[in-house]
Amino acid sequence: MKDQQEYKEFTRAIIRLSRYTVFIAIIAVACIIVLVISLFTGRVPVSPATPALVINTNTSTQSPASAVIHKASISSSNTWSPPDDSTIPKGNNGRMIRYGRELIAHTADYFGPRGSIAHLANGMNCQNCHLDGGTKTYANNFAGVTANYPKFSPRSGKVASAALRIAECFERSLAGKVPDTAGHEVQAMLAYITWLGRGVKKESKLFGNASEKIPFMDHAADPLKGHNVFVAKCQSCHGKNGEGLLSAGKASYTYPPLWGKDSYNDGAGMYRIGNFAGFVKNNMPNGATYQRPQLSNEEAWDVAAFVNSQPRPHKDQRRDWPKINKKPIDFPFGPYEDKYAQTQHKFGPFKPIQNSQKLLEK
Repeated sequence: MKDQQEYKEFTRAIIRLSRYTVFIAIIAVACIIVLVISLFTGRVPVSPATPALVINTNTSTQSPASAVIHKASISSSNTWSPPDDSTIPKGNNGRMIRYGRELIAHTADYFGPRGSIAHLANGMNCQNCHLDGGTKTYANNFAGVTANYPKFSPRSGKVASAALRIAECFERSLAGKVPDTAGHEVQAMLAYITWLGRGVKKESKLFGNASEKIPFMDHAADPLKGHNVFVAKCQSCHGKNGEGLLSAGKASYTYPPLWGKDSYNDGAGMYRIGNFAGFVKNNMPNGATYQRPQLSNEEAWDVAAFVNSQPRPHKDQRRDWPKINKKPIDFPFGPYEDKYAQTQHKFGPFKPIQNSQKLLEK
C-alpha cells in the first residue's frame, strides 16, 4: 500500500511539473512573438519606469495624463543644463556671479518697497518668472540671453542690450523704475546670466528656454472657468484675492501676488495669456514640470484668462510695437492691422487671427 501511495504522489508531481513547463514555454513563445513584431514594425516597447521627455501637445480637452511623448524634438544639440557651482571662478568675478544670483532670487529684498538698496520695484522677485534662478526648463530660463543679446526688439523697435532687457523687466514685471544699468547690481546680474549661458552658441534654438507655446483652442479662453481652476489649484498659495503670501520679514513674497498693486503690470510679458498659459502649464501648481504637468491645456488657457482679467498696475504702451503688423497675436491692446477686436486678441479664439495674419503676409 505504501509503495502504491508513493507511486501516485510521484505521478501527480510529474503531472504538475509538466503543466508548469508547458506554461513557461507558452510565455516564452509569446515574448519571442512580441519581440519579432517590434523588430519588424520598429515599435520597441518602453519600460514604464523609463523617464519620459514630454512636450505637451495635447488638445484643449485632454487631461495631462494623455500628454504625448515626443523625444524626436529633443537632441543633445539643443538641450541645456545649468553649470555646476564648482565652475564659479574665485575672486571678484565669482563674487559678482554669486551676488547676481542672490539679486535675481531675492530682488525685492534689495529693490522692493522695503529694499535695502532702493525702493524701485514691487514685492516680486525676478525668480518669480524665471524659476529656480533662471535655470528651469520652460520657465523663462537665462540659458540663451548672453548668446543672443544685443538683438533687435520688435516691441521697442530698437536694438536692445541684455542690460536694457533687465531694465525692461524692472519697468514691467516688477512694475517699477529702472536701476542704473551700469551700476554694481545690474552688472552682477549680468555676470550671473553670462556664467549660466557660457558655451551656448549665438542664435542657438534651445529646448524649453522660454514658455511653451501651447496649441490654440478653437474657442476663446473662459475667465469664469479659469476662476474655478484658480480656486482648486492656485488659491492655496497665491491667496483668495491673488494677493500672494508675504515672507516672514515682509520685504518680499514667498508666493507672488497674481494681481493687485504689487503684481506685474499690463506691459509685462506675462500679461499676454499665451505666455501665462504656457508658463503655468509646465510649472503650476507648485511641483509641476513639463514632463509631469498638472493642468490640461484648456485649464491653462482659462486660468490665464482669469488672472489677466484682474486689476493690476497700468503701463503706458503707446510707443510699443511701432510696426503694428509685428504685434503678437495675443497682445491685448490695439490698434491692429487685422479686423479682429481687442477682446479676441486678449482671449481668443486665436486661429482666425493667425490665419488672417498669414494672408496679410502674402
